[in-house]
Amino acid sequence: MSKPKVAFVCVHNSCRSQMAEALGKALAGNVFESYSAGTETKPQINQDAVRLMKDRHGIDMEATQRSKLLADIPPVDVVITMGCNVNCPWLPCRHREDWGLDDPTGCPDKTFLDVMTAIQEKVLDLKHRIETNQI
Repeated sequence: MSKPKVAFVCVHNSCRSQMAEALGKALAGNVFESYSAGTETKPQINQDAVRLMKDRHGIDMEATQRSKLLADIPPVDVVITMGCNVNCPWLPCRHREDWGLDDPTGCPDKTFLDVMTAIQEKVLDLKHRIETNQI
């Protein structure tokens, strides 16, 4: 049986969704496939997110990821919106949830690290729920 595909989605696909994709691959790649996308793209991934993911997790997002549009990813089973409220992009799926995370862009490192920790905890919880067929 193939692994479910999970899309981490926000408008610009440059920060929270990119961190979620990277952490999904690193922490739950044996349970689900991780993708990220948005309705718009940025020329590069948020550089604070890149730096702090390298420092904290040893993951170089620029080496393995890029900002992508919703049309650039395959059909998915699960959509996780990052907290983009009324403008959140929509994708067809069998399960959808919003993680309600504020965008740390322009904030101090501590704010980025708090969001990164929240994403890590949510990715591990999602992994557990998929493993135990709760999703």
